Amino acid sequence: MKESFLDGHVRVVMGDITRQDVDAIVNAANSTLLGGAGVDGAIHRAGGARILEECREIQRTRLPDGLPTGEAVITSGGLLAARNVIHTVGPIYGQHRGHEAELLANCYQNSLRLADSLKLTSIAFPSISTGAYSYPRAEAAAVASRAIADFLKEETSITEVRLVFFQTDDLKVFYKNHKFDDLEQVKVDASS
Repeated sequence: MKESFLDGHVRVVMGDITRQDVDAIVNAANSTLLGGAGVDGAIHRAGGARILEECREIQRTRLPDGLPTGEAVITSGGLLAARNVIHTVGPIYGQHRGHEAELLANCYQNSLRLADSLKLTSIAFPSISTGAYSYPRAEAAAVASRAIADFLKEETSITEVRLVFFQTDDLKVFYKNHKFDDLEQVKVDASS
């Protein structure tokens, strides 16, 4: 299922982030960039060794202490349909002295800025920090929507942002907590 809002620039998709055919998918990474559980592990497994090799090189040459929360770096997409992977580290809920929303918004905005700086036109996000990092889904959806909407007010090369939900419950939470005045008709797409 796909729905879109913000003049069609943002699409909400039920599917697998590793199967999105876009310029970049976003990885909800851990600070080491070396893979892990959830989305991070799925992207590393589906993308193959090249992504891990590039992450190791970034860690070795630029980020020996790890990627800071809210920041973003890019690698190739390896074996994925997406040409690139943008890695960002979401906040662990309750461990950032009340700055969780700001850090989560930074994940989305810094990923978008990085994609825009490379003139990418399409990007797909998972729900960042809502799994192992325990960010409340409704609050995370509100932060993500606001961060993306604010970014799209700027001049940008990005023409499509996808919010990809793997679980029906996450999709329901997203819709329950949002009202979109410009919601387009529902489109079913089994390829997502």
